Amino acid sequence: MLVQEILDATGAMLVRGDPRAAVCGVSTDTRALKPRELFLALSGPNFDGNQFAQAAGRAGAGAILLQKKPGEPLPRLDGEFPIAMHEAPRRALADLASWHRSRIQAQVIGITGSCGKTTTKGILTQLLEAHFPTVSSPNSFNNDIGVPHTILLADQDTRMLVVELGTNAPGEIASLTRIARPTIGIITNIGNAHLAGLGSVEGVLREKSDLFAGLPRTGTAILNLDCRFAKQLRAATSARVLTFSVEGGGDGDREAIGDFNAENPWFHAGGTTFRLRGHEVTSPLLGIHNVSNLLAAIAACEAVGLELERILPTISRLEGGRRRLERLELDGVLVFDDTYNANPESARAGLRVLAGLHGHGRRVLILGDMLELGARAPELHHAMGRAAAQAQVDQLLLVGELTRASAAGALEAGMPPERVRHLGGREQALSELPSLVQRGDVVLVKGSNAMGMDLMVRRLREVFGPAAG
Repeated sequence: MLVQEILDATGAMLVRGDPRAAVCGVSTDTRALKPRELFLALSGPNFDGNQFAQAAGRAGAGAILLQKKPGEPLPRLDGEFPIAMHEAPRRALADLASWHRSRIQAQVIGITGSCGKTTTKGILTQLLEAHFPTVSSPNSFNNDIGVPHTILLADQDTRMLVVELGTNAPGEIASLTRIARPTIGIITNIGNAHLAGLGSVEGVLREKSDLFAGLPRTGTAILNLDCRFAKQLRAATSARVLTFSVEGGGDGDREAIGDFNAENPWFHAGGTTFRLRGHEVTSPLLGIHNVSNLLAAIAACEAVGLELERILPTISRLEGGRRRLERLELDGVLVFDDTYNANPESARAGLRVLAGLHGHGRRVLILGDMLELGARAPELHHAMGRAAAQAQVDQLLLVGELTRASAAGALEAGMPPERVRHLGGREQALSELPSLVQRGDVVLVKGSNAMGMDLMVRRLREVFGPAAG
């Protein structure tokens, strides 16, 4: 894009250089900046993006957009690259992405939900890229910085653009939807996540439904009939609706069958198998929740013209995301690393997988605090402890202050005290863990990312080592 196009799209003011100069991409991080990219200087509570201008110049930036601050002089920068100023570079990034979205021909698929959105994005990307030039959100680029970055990765050859939309506060999904302008929207589910910012599960519903509300009439909404808010979500959109379900569902109505309904799912060493539209479908991914995630992706594929028969070979070779029920074969211990993040819905999904695994010495759940749950955090952790007891987990190991409520819930549900162990904080847990996991165990490790539960997985790897052979 030309510097002049950047100025027109954002309202920035050129203070040096040639507006006819061209840049090839956008970066907000000088560590990842490539030659001829626009460096857009974002600031945060603990850093000033303008201070990285010199580093951007040395890295070969094609142009630099800095924050305009009253009374501050233009920084002296070596080189002849153009410099522009904008009073709100974060808003400039969104405006630039919105402009870029208007000039590409790609179908845009937006994905949100309380859990499963990153996994669904990964599944859908794998299915699409076997047939189309496809771009999708790297990692979990799902906020007001990540979504614009994802859009700016697409070019004129891109045919499918898969964008993950996240939220912590009211209005964020609507804002991201206005930037990305998806033609297809997927809401994986509605549950107890980000309650600290959204207040209640009804607040989550209102926030997530903004994706469906923002779809054009000619678009397609992919609706999970197993979600208890399916009726409200359907009412939020004027777009065509494609539905999916696992063995029937729909807001408590077991007679409601989705357009894509998985029948007779069963789990085995190779993953999960179910019947769909007369086909036997086998995916390497474990768990009913991953059947649901896969169905959402299959529905989106149909919306862009890919029939089930064409994507079945790719389904059989799907790869799961790192630290999302990632299977690790250690010497004598099978570990499922589900430490990327956690909320009550995703924790229960992982627990169902653990409960369904047989042929091992013990089933062990290592659970860390689930964060961002607001005032309901004690209640929801207590319920998770009860769920672990009801799932007949053999050993419950708990990390963090909030999981004290999980211990209480497990004991109240009848779990023997010797099978419930609260390990205190992270350091104590890392110290005691080797003596609490035994050869023959199957272990699920789950907790919010900020709890550092991936360190528990690393510790198990150190203790048991890789599987022989």
